[in-house]
Amino acid sequence: MSYNVVVMYVVAAVLGIAGVVLLLRLRGNLSERQVYAYRMIGIMAASAGIVLAMSATAMWRWSMAI
Repeated sequence: MSYNVVVMYVVAAVLGIAGVVLLLRLRGNLSERQVYAYRMIGIMAASAGIVLAMSATAMWRWSMAI
């Protein structure tokens, strides 16, 4: 596994964890603005982590095929 793929996986994990933490914060008592911001940023961060992990997996598989 190359250094680039490892970095992509680390960034994907950080984004995914940050997104999940923000979404879990929605269970608390928040204002409407906070709910909107946490929901939007949490979903975007979690989905960015998922897409980046898929891209890292594709890059890793592609580099193994050569």
